[in-house]
Amino acid sequence: MGGMRIWFAAVLLLAAALDEQPVVVPEFSAVPHIERYASKDEYEAARGDKRFRLSRVSYDSDGLTVYAYVYAPVEAPRVGRPVVVFNRGSYVWEGFAGEYLTTFHRLAGAGFTVVAPMYRGSGGAAGRDELGGADLDDLINTASLIRSLPGVRPDLVFLYGESRGAMMTYQAIRERYPMRAAAVYGGFTDLAPLADAGGKFARAAAAIWPDYAEHKSEIVRRRSAIEWPESFHTPVLIMHGGEDTDVSPSHALALAMKLQELGKPYELVIRSGATHVLTEWRAARDAHAIEWFRRHMPKQP
Repeated sequence: MGGMRIWFAAVLLLAAALDEQPVVVPEFSAVPHIERYASKDEYEAARGDKRFRLSRVSYDSDGLTVYAYVYAPVEAPRVGRPVVVFNRGSYVWEGFAGEYLTTFHRLAGAGFTVVAPMYRGSGGAAGRDELGGADLDDLINTASLIRSLPGVRPDLVFLYGESRGAMMTYQAIRERYPMRAAAVYGGFTDLAPLADAGGKFARAAAAIWPDYAEHKSEIVRRRSAIEWPESFHTPVLIMHGGEDTDVSPSHALALAMKLQELGKPYELVIRSGATHVLTEWRAARDAHAIEWFRRHMPKQP
């Protein structure tokens, strides 16, 4: 019992140091566009599972205080758990606890602790989200955050990214973030056709990068994995919906072809009939990512 008291005391001190705050998960009907992420039954099952808790922690990134969600067991694990860093999609969000709750729940049920950076400018954090610019440091700096968390294995970290988060994951691979493997879905690999005049996200691009016209080459290259496939030294699972009208599956195919030519470790799944975030295949999508992560864990002696 003495060891347990010490552990809980350490957790309390850590919570104070991280400014850990419990998150109240919203009701199903209060989550915007929830139909993209979960059915009501899936959502309520995750929301009602008392084995896990969702909290928000603060951490330092480039002198800014930024935030991340942590989804972890309520009870102290007997052994350290591997970690999945989940990189959400879209731009600035006040919060995304409801949208990704079922994914967090699937990952946690499979034995992972989830850390989900919110990025600067979101959740009340200072700074400006540059969609893959300086905000990449908010992902990179989760490595230090993870080392401060109790009950986890900092040597067993995996990255999982949706849409914009896939682009962030690709950049983290390029920057050699300490991970064992990565999985993505719905990610773009070439920014130019989306952000240029006439592109699907041209209007948003002009707002996010007011200097896009002057600095297009730099902005595009940094965020386009198709430009630097030689930098992939981490096994990556690339998943995409065959009916994705936001980001064409050609983005995934083009990157996979480059990785194939270079002999890089990857797996490609194009799910026929599935849309941008693989809504129609969401449970299997997460199960496939979990299997991929397990495949890249150390072999047991």
